[in-house]
Amino acid sequence: MSEAEQVPASAPEAASAVILDALNATDSNGTEALNATAKFVATPEGTALAYGSLVFMALLPIFFGALRSVTCSKSKNSADMPETITSRDAARFPIIASCTLFGLYLFFKVFSQEYINLLLSVYFFVLGVLALSHTMSPLMSRIFPVSLPNKQYQLLFTQGSGESKEEIVNYEFDTKNLVCLLISSVVGVWYLLKKHWIANNLFGLAFALNGVELLHLNNVSTGCILLGGLFVYDVFWVFGTNVMVTVAKSFEAPIKLVFPQDLLEKGLEANNFAMLGLGDIVIPGIFIALLLRFDVSLKKNSRTYFYSSFLAYIFGLGLTIFVMHTFKHAQPALLYLVPACVGFPVVVALFKGELTEMFRYEESPPEEAGTKEDSSASDKKDQ
Repeated sequence: MSEAEQVPASAPEAASAVILDALNATDSNGTEALNATAKFVATPEGTALAYGSLVFMALLPIFFGALRSVTCSKSKNSADMPETITSRDAARFPIIASCTLFGLYLFFKVFSQEYINLLLSVYFFVLGVLALSHTMSPLMSRIFPVSLPNKQYQLLFTQGSGESKEEIVNYEFDTKNLVCLLISSVVGVWYLLKKHWIANNLFGLAFALNGVELLHLNNVSTGCILLGGLFVYDVFWVFGTNVMVTVAKSFEAPIKLVFPQDLLEKGLEANNFAMLGLGDIVIPGIFIALLLRFDVSLKKNSRTYFYSSFLAYIFGLGLTIFVMHTFKHAQPALLYLVPACVGFPVVVALFKGELTEMFRYEESPPEEAGTKEDSSASDKKDQ
């Protein structure tokens, strides 16, 4: 949603729904300040800077998350294996998201908003630290000084003994991971104590990048079902009721990207924000990432579908902001993003004569892919 899309981030389906429900909002024009009682009218410069920054921040997790999703799809490490979304999951996701959104709406109406947000802050502090740590780990591997020892550690928690011993937790990490965790914890404490918009954005970018990297659609048809369902969901809850906007403005969690429109006047203490929900980044992002993996599967050394869908996303997001700013009203961003992100690649596929091939593309889970490779290798060896 465009205006103040703040939805709970995703984990399993329920957690995803919580972040996806408010994740669809982008502040209309900053005339309503979150932390101020007086009306604020943004300057043209402040508005341009805010929305330009939001667009740039939205593109980062999609681009890098899609690149990392290619590596992730080939990973044999259980900790890095993606969560595959099937057509059944895609079909029921809008229903789960709707129930979660309405449940949050009732929760905020019945219970004290202060206590609810306190619990949510602690919950997202833990999730944010882990997400930011995972996001930083590839960069840390490159800049970690060679002179420092990189020791290996293992956290093992078992149940029972002897032959009946069962592993509950088996987590392997090293010194680099500990450094990432320490840095992420500092950001987490900063967010928990100050709720500063920069700390919020660091966590939001980490959530979005992890979502694009680790949530995989198994084929293009599933992507169309998911985007189509959330298209209807977003339009209904934004235009049909005030539920989405109410939850978005009440929900204090790093499930959106924000940028102050009064930054030029107040500096880092600015507090009149334009917002973009993470759902408007993650949902189109996982579809764009799927098209990148499809490009890779064609083995043509081209990224036609990835770049066409990426440009389509920029167009759709720009159109959302334009309409929102023109009509001064929250907009369901997926109303513009879904037709663009699906339509552009389909037109390209029709032009290239690869539409059937694109919809036949099926992505196997990492375990199955590994099994198929092993079996084909053994067949060749037998021959």
